[in-house]
Amino acid sequence: MIKKILIVLVGFIIVVAILGAVKFAQIKTLSAQPHTMPASAVTTVEAKQETWQPSLNEIATLAPVEGVTLGADADGIISRIAVENGAAVKAGDLLLEFDTTVEKAQLNSAESKLALARLDLKRSTELLTKNTISQAELDQATAQLNQTEADAGALRAQLEKKIVRAPFDGRVGIRLVNVGQFVSRGSSLMPLQKLNPMYVNFSIPQQHLPQVALEQTVNMKVDAFGEQVFPGKITAINPEVDSSSRNVSVQATVENPGEVLRAGMFAHVEVQLPASAPAIVVPATAISYASYGNSVFIVEKMKDKTGTEYLGVRQQFVKLGDTRGDLVSITDGVKPGEHVVTSGVFKLHNAAPVQVNNDAQPTSSASPKPANT
Repeated sequence: MIKKILIVLVGFIIVVAILGAVKFAQIKTLSAQPHTMPASAVTTVEAKQETWQPSLNEIATLAPVEGVTLGADADGIISRIAVENGAAVKAGDLLLEFDTTVEKAQLNSAESKLALARLDLKRSTELLTKNTISQAELDQATAQLNQTEADAGALRAQLEKKIVRAPFDGRVGIRLVNVGQFVSRGSSLMPLQKLNPMYVNFSIPQQHLPQVALEQTVNMKVDAFGEQVFPGKITAINPEVDSSSRNVSVQATVENPGEVLRAGMFAHVEVQLPASAPAIVVPATAISYASYGNSVFIVEKMKDKTGTEYLGVRQQFVKLGDTRGDLVSITDGVKPGEHVVTSGVFKLHNAAPVQVNNDAQPTSSASPKPANT
């Protein structure tokens, strides 16, 4: 029995030894062959030099060049409203009248007294030449005439306050009062705004102040009109920097001949800055961002340790410039004509083998329009 067990055990050991020898030979053969990493599939783009027109994009608010809410300059009852809501008016046009019955009667009385005072002065002047009255009596008549003229002038001014006229060309808004309503001095009557041209008010960071000047071109868009661009020019720059935000207030003027723009509208403003130096432009997906420095991978012919040529990547650290949509400008590190990896960057390292497949490229637009916006 023991003899049979020994025979089986010896046979098992011999089989294991044979299998181990075969496996060792296979591993030795594989280790003798050169080891190569599988090539990573990537997409590339040829680096091209472009000159971007730099710009500032800011949020703005529209305001009228001239705009007021007209108020009552005197107490009274409204007797007439001469314009309809939304009507276009010229400077000096009648807008609204107060009841002036009492003031007109007082003016008639004052003018009668004025006419009498003039006659008295004329008569006194004639009598003085005949030495019938004294100089003091003539002076009193003169003073009486001046007093009466002042009283009549005050009543005329009071009547003028009861007539509201347009101070400038513009468009009337929705009136705040009605005929027959009593209003006190200072009460709001109706808005009036001049809608052409329009002011565009916005702020820029203080570091961009040296790049902004009067008469500089701006392009404005408002959500109500989609992609329609309203061109304008910078007409005022605030001489003071806001101490809380460190921003500078800027005002541009845009034409609004059709009066489609209205005061208070939310707007997007693009300020055209002076042209910058040419730079290499690549898709943002080509940048490998890291705390120790940003880099790109450039595809070029390489040789391995055995001298075999293959297609690989070289990691190149770069200096980034402006960003515009899906694109990033590179100011240093990449030369025109070099092929830069645009996808698959995260799995690459220096000298890694790659396989280029540009059948499907990542999107790269300076003004992308996502479908879900």
